[in-house]
Parts: sequence; C-alpha cells; structure tokens
Amino acid sequence: MPISDCEVRDPRIRRTRQALQGALRELMQKRSIEEISVQDITDLADVNRATFYDHYNDKFGLLDAMVAGGFHKLLAERNILFNGTCPSAANAIILATCDYLVASHSNGECGRNSAFEPLMEAGIVAAIRRTILKGVEGKPVPEGLSPEIVATAAAWAIYGASKQWFYTPDRAPQSIIVQPILELVMPILATIGNGISMEHVEAHLTAH
Repeated sequence: MPISDCEVRDPRIRRTRQALQGALRELMQKRSIEEISVQDITDLADVNRATFYDHYNDKFGLLDAMVAGGFHKLLAERNILFNGTCPSAANAIILATCDYLVASHSNGECGRNSAFEPLMEAGIVAAIRRTILKGVEGKPVPEGLSPEIVATAAAWAIYGASKQWFYTPDRAPQSIIVQPILELVMPILATIGNGISMEHVEAHLTAH
C-alpha cells in the first residue's frame, strides 16, 4: 500500500505527488471529478500512468490525498501542534477547519463535484484526528475508552460543528464561531487524564 503523503520523505516522491495533485486541482476548476480521467491528470502533470499507480489506486485516492494534504499543509503553515493540555491549540484547529471549508468552496471545486464533499470530510476528519491523537496518546482515559476513541470523537465534533456553521445562512465570522465550538468540544478532550481540565477551558473561554 502506498505510504501517505504525511510520511513521505523522498523529495522525488513529494514532487511527483504535488504535480499530480496540482493537475487534479486545476482540472477540477473546469470539470467534475467524474469527467476527469487518470490520463487527463497524468497528461497535465507530465507523469506516466504507471507512475500514477505507484502512488494512488485511482483518481479518488488522489483526490483524498489532495484534500488531506491541503489541510495538513494549512495546519503546518500555522504551526498547529496539540499536546493535550492547551485550549489555544484546539482553538487553532477549529479556525483552520473553518478556513479550509471556506477556501475549498470558494475556489469552485465543491460546486462542480458531487464526490468532493465526502472525500473532503474524510480527509479533514483524519487530519484533525491525527493532530489530536499526537497530544493524547499514552494518557489515561475513562474505562472502556481509548485515546483513539477520544481523538476520533473530538475530530468529528470539530468538523461537524464547523460544517454546520459553514452551511448556516448569514453565518457568523470564523473568529466569532470558534469559541462556541471550542466550548462544545473541550469536554470531550477533558476526559483525557492529565490533559485539559474544565477549569482550564473555562479560564480560556473567559479570557477570550
């Protein structure tokens, strides 16, 4: 199975994947994913078909990687790291999610592509989960749970609330909605032992 973009260290592999993802992104400005062939992508990226299949199973795998990679890049550009104890980091993850939703829809990709939204959802949730899990792995959790379950629940809560905000008519600005979503999500993360306490959350919310 091809390694994920997050684990790639070889610059040649990175360049190839960036070329393929860039080609798909450009094509999606004009056509739906259903109308785009692997040959269209490889022609524009100047990559042969055999190389494409060394990296991705199909065009939907490429689309999934493009979404997840784009969101991970946004997190990296903002130096967002979650250590399990800081509400500000969770705040930044929520804001990044809102910003990514706005950017993805504004460039026309979602409007033309019925397949884009569910793959975007899966990619963003996976990226959020991975970021949160790094901060909660190895910490005690309530009996019957695991850090993976807590990270997954928090990731879906963040994405679900952000998505509902995005589709709300006359929605509030990102800077306004972040705090209410944070207040919703933090009780989930507070279940992690030695992690974020509700007192810490309340102090953070009061300060903002």
